[in-house]
Amino acid sequence: MDQNQFANELISSYFLQQWRHNSQTLTLSSTLSNPGTESDSARPDLEYEDEGEEFPTELDTVSSSGGFSVVGPDKLSVLYPNVNLHGHDVGVVHANCAAPSKRLLYYFEMYVKNAGAKGQIAIGFIPSSFKVRRHPGWEANTYGYRSDDGLLYRGRGKGESFDPMYTTSDTKYTTGDTVGGGINYATQEFFFTKNGVLVGTVFKDVKSPVIPTVAVHSQGEEVTVNFGKEPFVFDIKAYEAEQRAIQQEKIDCISIPLDASHGLVRSYLEHYGYEGTLEFFDMASKSTTPPISLVPENGFDEEDNMYAMNQRRTLRELIRRGGIDETFAKLHEWYPQIVQDDTSSICFLLHTQKFIELVRVGKLEEAVLYGRSEFEKFKRRSEFDDLVKDCAALLAYEQPDKSSVGYVLRESQRELVADAVNATILATNPNVKDAKCCLQSRLERLLRQLTACFLEKRSLNGGDGEAFHLRRILKSGQKG
Repeated sequence: MDQNQFANELISSYFLQQWRHNSQTLTLSSTLSNPGTESDSARPDLEYEDEGEEFPTELDTVSSSGGFSVVGPDKLSVLYPNVNLHGHDVGVVHANCAAPSKRLLYYFEMYVKNAGAKGQIAIGFIPSSFKVRRHPGWEANTYGYRSDDGLLYRGRGKGESFDPMYTTSDTKYTTGDTVGGGINYATQEFFFTKNGVLVGTVFKDVKSPVIPTVAVHSQGEEVTVNFGKEPFVFDIKAYEAEQRAIQQEKIDCISIPLDASHGLVRSYLEHYGYEGTLEFFDMASKSTTPPISLVPENGFDEEDNMYAMNQRRTLRELIRRGGIDETFAKLHEWYPQIVQDDTSSICFLLHTQKFIELVRVGKLEEAVLYGRSEFEKFKRRSEFDDLVKDCAALLAYEQPDKSSVGYVLRESQRELVADAVNATILATNPNVKDAKCCLQSRLERLLRQLTACFLEKRSLNGGDGEAFHLRRILKSGQKG
């Protein structure tokens, strides 16, 4: 394999992996967005759900402190039926799993249906190793908010006042009140609410997963827990927006030279061959931006980004229109070395896209014949088997765009193939020393570094917190 073939295979392999990633994420996204599912109705914060985590839905009836409390048939209500005889006769019940942590916030609420004889109720969080015999907040690494004194307990068995602006008469709760407990993973704090008002926060100095927990401790006490199936009394969405605004304010304080940001955008447009957009961008920024100069990477500078701009633009437009035959023709004319081996990975991407385009326009018989003749060439390359199966599966559905493999009919699949062809052409530039530089623009590499930084921060917080999501940040900026 010569150097050009090696570069082509490296680039194509990268985009084949992107295809496989899309196969998993877009199929999952389609499943989650299907309306009317039980999981959708049980969670108001699905939009910000991250990494497929489990989330609490009911109380755990197996690990609760046996004999002291009774969990109702709905697995959301708790009653303390008897007279307590000892300080350890606490009816502690926790959720059926730990609070999800790969996000900005987690929150749940408890409604006090009856404060009972003494009103010794608590809401809080405990680690999975906690022995459910004492109120949350009375053992190390546990946190609780008590009803009888309105105090915060954090592992000492001794209560502390919340924010000085609140007296204990403000924070005590009883029959008819709704209190909540939450976690702010960005600030590493627990927060507690009463009747829709934030009453205080406390630093979260435990790094292990914690479980939402409630406790009752005197006869007749009865509470109901809401894990999000019903609307919360506390406006958690407004609180989330407030926390994100605080984060955005910190970001806005960071000064970035105008020429640097323009340079990144310009290099992105150059990299992907968006020639027309680049011309308008240059015209718009000419009067406001000083000359742009980015440091070359591995000998790859701005001139190299402009390499074959017109040809790359033409090929992208052809692929985006579904013109795969014309794309092959142009490649044979301009860059025959790219398509001289018809069993190469880049040819595989183009042939599969041709098959997909035939299915898209309903030419199923022609698609079958094309698949038989072209896919036969790739039988010896088993790494393509799963992708060929996804393409062939389109034929099994009357409405293939709504099927589990319908993701290949989306515009994103055309873009993936166009990106692969674009990168392969950039790699034919004699000045390119490392083909990896052709895979992504500088802007995308910066975003990858940001993602790595977010993940490192999450690691330092014991795995807590959300990853970097560009789509969410852009959406937040649009709202602002």
